[in-house]
Amino acid sequence: MAEKIKNPVQELGMHIEHIGINAADEAEAARIAALVETLFGLEQSETPVSYFNDVLIEVMKGCGRGSMGHIGFAVNDIAAAEEYFCSRGLTICEESRVLNDDGTTKLVYFNEEIAGFAVHLC
Repeated sequence: MAEKIKNPVQELGMHIEHIGINAADEAEAARIAALVETLFGLEQSETPVSYFNDVLIEVMKGCGRGSMGHIGFAVNDIAAAEEYFCSRGLTICEESRVLNDDGTTKLVYFNEEIAGFAVHLC
């Protein structure tokens, strides 16, 4: 199937789900999330490991993947997307895989970073 995909944006429904920013610690994450809320009007909510500004930006509390942060790509078929991207040279970080209750993949990272950003499919 991977060789049949010509345009992953169209054929996999690929789009940026969110951008993750790594902060040094919880206090810095709170400051960054507050700044994003002030500048862009994106209301923040806290999770155990991060602050989300709406659904667009996730500010990690010092525990994020990637040197700089991460980019989450939503796709309509994670298995097909994995096959496609692996055929292009990316490799899956199996220990990052999170499963749904039905055993399908909810989220998985690639081993490779792009410009300091980890990349995951969701």
